[in-house]
Amino acid sequence: MVTEIGRGVYWVGVADWALRQFHGHELSTLRGSTYNAYLIVDERVALVDTVWDPFEDELLAHIREVIDPAKIDVVVATHAEPDHSGSLRAIMREAPQADLVVSRMGVDSLGGHYHQPWKYHVVGTGDSVSLGERDLQFIEARLLHWPDTMFAYLTGDNILFSSDAFGQHYATAFRTNDRADQRELYEEALKYYANILTPFGARVERKIQELEAMGLPIAQIAPSHGVVWREEPQQIIGRYREWAAQTPERRAIVLYDTMWQATRQMAQAVGEGLGERGVPYKLFHMAVSDRNEVITEIFRSKAIVVGSPTLNRGLLPTITPILEDLRGLGFQHKIGAAFGSYGWSGESTKEIEAHLERSHVARVAEGVSVKWQPTEEDLERCRDLGRTVADAVLA
Repeated sequence: MVTEIGRGVYWVGVADWALRQFHGHELSTLRGSTYNAYLIVDERVALVDTVWDPFEDELLAHIREVIDPAKIDVVVATHAEPDHSGSLRAIMREAPQADLVVSRMGVDSLGGHYHQPWKYHVVGTGDSVSLGERDLQFIEARLLHWPDTMFAYLTGDNILFSSDAFGQHYATAFRTNDRADQRELYEEALKYYANILTPFGARVERKIQELEAMGLPIAQIAPSHGVVWREEPQQIIGRYREWAAQTPERRAIVLYDTMWQATRQMAQAVGEGLGERGVPYKLFHMAVSDRNEVITEIFRSKAIVVGSPTLNRGLLPTITPILEDLRGLGFQHKIGAAFGSYGWSGESTKEIEAHLERSHVARVAEGVSVKWQPTEEDLERCRDLGRTVADAVLA
């Protein structure tokens, strides 16, 4: 459903209610997503972003509800990620005269994706394109989260088209934050930040400072995924500042997988030790847990305790990916510990500790390893591990 979000400004994107995996199978999208495209009708007509190419016919149909696509004068590609640029070929066939506006780095990324003889209008921070009564001003936002990312700002209506920043993978019946379920919206905004933007926290803070220094009044923030922040848009800017600082909550998570229940018993005992000290905790059996939901919990939490049996002198294959995420996402201000069970060689605990060290997670307790099934004495050692971690959380 086409939605007018401002004077002559229309959401013409697509809600993908069925989407459950994104970036291939790297990111879960349990509440679907949207691919947001925005049509601005002034003396000249501009389209900000397109949609993933399987939905190009739906995009064109939505545009036709407002105007003939052949009348588009300006196409803005905020970055080349295919879920936003995938319908560019269809749009440029409909409007071959359109001015294709990209960042400096967008020339390389769009060219590398589509290999088309398009002529690019390259812009940087401070450049603008006149639409008639209003202008589109541009702000480069490299690595938020693609190298070629830029924002566009519509004067007069004071709408910031923020590309993937401030977004959520969240399909909704209506297009604005004031009509969304507030609990779900917060959860999806946090999950989006934790899983995608965590490595770029310093850039997030600098970009917010830059926007403030530019003195641009912001009436709405229109991201490339999820709802438009129409009511109190500064609330999501404040959240991003908070998340960029990565100040964790005094809570812990215990991640584990198990073969014959030894490691499961150890994980539960670690949790008991945490709980005795009054530290909130969650246990995640990684064989049946959503990895991206777990990453969001890691982002929130001060402590991460990881356990695995030894398999082939290493870890169970369900545990390794989350440890790689720890390293790649660059979480800060985390503490942790390790535990594991084994039958003969017993490398898992040391292997986990090595992963934690590479991820700059401060180890606050010696790991616990148990041969075969744990005794009550072994489980008490695990409770002690939980108590020690809890004391460090509360320190």
